Amino acid sequence: MSEMEIGRGKRGRSAWRFDDIAIVPHRRTRDPQEISIAWQIDAYRFELPLMAAPMDSVVSPETAITIGKLGGVGVLNLEGLWTRYDDPAPLLAEIAELEDYAVTQRMQQLYSEPIREDLIVRRIAEVREAGVITAAALSPQRTKQFWKTVVDAGIDLFVIRGTTVSAEHVSSQSEPLNLKQFIYELDVPVVVGGVATYTAALHLMRTGAAGVLVGFGGGAAHTTRDVLGVAVPMATAVADVAAARRDYMDESGGRYVHVIADGGVGKSGDIAKAIACGADAVMMGSPLARATDAPGSGWHWGTEAHHHLLPRGERVRVGAVGTLEEVLVGPSRTSDGSMNLFGALRRAMATTGYSDLKEFQRVEVTVLP
Repeated sequence: MSEMEIGRGKRGRSAWRFDDIAIVPHRRTRDPQEISIAWQIDAYRFELPLMAAPMDSVVSPETAITIGKLGGVGVLNLEGLWTRYDDPAPLLAEIAELEDYAVTQRMQQLYSEPIREDLIVRRIAEVREAGVITAAALSPQRTKQFWKTVVDAGIDLFVIRGTTVSAEHVSSQSEPLNLKQFIYELDVPVVVGGVATYTAALHLMRTGAAGVLVGFGGGAAHTTRDVLGVAVPMATAVADVAAARRDYMDESGGRYVHVIADGGVGKSGDIAKAIACGADAVMMGSPLARATDAPGSGWHWGTEAHHHLLPRGERVRVGAVGTLEEVLVGPSRTSDGSMNLFGALRRAMATTGYSDLKEFQRVEVTVLP
């Protein structure tokens, strides 16, 4: 891997974003209707390789059900407004109407309301009763407090998601979550992240996780790079974590851990590039927030936007392009990669001649000049 000299005392590794690479056509093409974009993690099969990000502007119980019926999985944010208030709809509408100068402080106030275990149970039940696969997320800090409530409520997929998650968190103030012990004791598959490097991903895979989220502050609503100076180019990060998966398979005797690109996936072409770099699926936020039936009403924000000490995100205007169904599977009325996201993935695979996602991970890519 090439490095560049930053100064006499520091060198930096070259790394690439999805915008920096392109997929190379193959010698063969295929009929798009003869291509499978299905994804299976543990016992659960999805027709779309999609996890909708656990953000209040994207996933409500209602949109989780819609996404599930369309073939993906919507991940409920169990630390959001839906588990703090009986009816968060007026508060979501208020956030959409706030002036920019007032939005961060007001969100900090709204999200200071305590999380209620009865609402965790109720929201999970609402999705389960619709007959779709149910997934929900907690941060590592809240997992020890609420995990039993979540599992007892009948969750299918448990997501532990933070800006960055490690298997070796060090703290003298509190006992950190022992991911290896925690995951092995659960009866449900766990997806954990974000992670951005080969070594960190390998450590998370050794905890027994079914999937690893790849990303660090790369979403459209994050300001992590500006606030902390930390960021990761996603094409390189996904390829590094895919290499960790390969080596972990050898180490573990064949255990496969799914790699899910979480960040930097803003257009349909980014989905294809993420899988070309080695991802099995993508976690998306802002593209789904553009749906007319998304709870953010054309606005998008993540959990970092209302952190009580150091906000590292913002509410961003994303607008609206069509319904969730049109955004995910079309038909599209735009040519900018914002609609029929997975129809575009199917077309990219047809153009390069690959019949399923595992094959497509082997497609040739090039770095743009």
